[in-house]
Amino acid sequence: MPQSIAVIGAGVAGCGLVAQLRRLGVRSPISLWETGRGPGGRASTRRSRFDQHVAVDHGAPLFNLTSQADPTLLDPLVAGGWIEPWTGPVACLEGESELKLGKPDAFGLGRLYRGTGGMDQLCRGLLAIGSAAGPIDAHYGTLVRHLAKVPGGPWQLIGREGEPLAEADWLVLGSTLLAHPRTQRILEWPEVPLKAAASALNDLQLDHALTTIAGIRSEARSNALFVLPAAWAEPWHALPFRLLHCDAAAQQRWGLRRITIQPMADGRCVVVAHSTNAFAADHLDVYGTHSAIAQILQLPPDGGKEDTVIAALQQALVQSLAPWLGDPSGDATLWQSRLTGLAQAERQLMRWGAAFPMAPGLPTELMLCPQSQVAFCGDYLAGEGFGRVEGALRSGEALARQLTLQGVG
Repeated sequence: MPQSIAVIGAGVAGCGLVAQLRRLGVRSPISLWETGRGPGGRASTRRSRFDQHVAVDHGAPLFNLTSQADPTLLDPLVAGGWIEPWTGPVACLEGESELKLGKPDAFGLGRLYRGTGGMDQLCRGLLAIGSAAGPIDAHYGTLVRHLAKVPGGPWQLIGREGEPLAEADWLVLGSTLLAHPRTQRILEWPEVPLKAAASALNDLQLDHALTTIAGIRSEARSNALFVLPAAWAEPWHALPFRLLHCDAAAQQRWGLRRITIQPMADGRCVVVAHSTNAFAADHLDVYGTHSAIAQILQLPPDGGKEDTVIAALQQALVQSLAPWLGDPSGDATLWQSRLTGLAQAERQLMRWGAAFPMAPGLPTELMLCPQSQVAFCGDYLAGEGFGRVEGALRSGEALARQLTLQGVG
């Protein structure tokens, strides 16, 4: 009888896993569980049901491949029109105000790609590739709160109100959220769900994996996105880059790690300011009212903290780009118009509590724990592309191969 698989997390790793499982001929029932409103994780796109032109890449604006061999799933993604090469201008802000055009950071090296029409198309494409070979039962806007298993029995996924969500023979975590102690700090849960479930399983390999995951530190990000009206967008369209990263001195000066400029078809412009880890660490309790986790947990109003964080990022944004938007020491009228444009923008905040894992990550030999039938994939797995979209995609492909070797089919 085919063994069922429950994958928690519809980011690049989870979607890559289910796509590759289906491509390898696995016919087992597969369910996919995601807190967000759709697939993507940090490679998601914020869209509006009321405005067809709004498609904001508020996390990863693109992804890069640096290894010699491409991931197996790249060709079908390109052939299906889900992703396309990215050739936009990049720049580096060095120190106070020196702009180096054409100078990428580590995330801009190698071969660059983006989702066609939005980064969420990467994961939507992966799911389409997988679904073409077999059904994938996807559940969005659903928080898995508890995990349970008795030796020899299936894994049980349980919701925040104690309601049963699903049972599966294999449990796969596509992110560290349910296995990492930050869950207790950020969500104020009394226990780490997978660790609590593992306490009754006497699986030394799983215990080792959980101990290793608990030691993985991550950088956080607080990202502010601004949708500027067309009347105020031209100066931002005219900037000589679409992706700007900040060197260490600029990060310390402005509290910004990256800025992306995303022109819209109707003349508007999206500007996304990515904070530094230091800035985000000071505001970890500010989720953003539009975030899926805030809405699912029905978090109370934050007393204006979100507005304060957005205002700080807005100020850093305009001040860091002052020489290219109109310097206040020069044309005061021009400068004021730039500020007015940003003030007229629709704005939102997105906080990524674990945006970038820090090395060394989880060794690949702990990716799969056969005794308890638990497995892990994500950019936190050590190996090629660690900490990037490439690593997440490769980990999903690698885990698919490992599961087939375990007889999952």
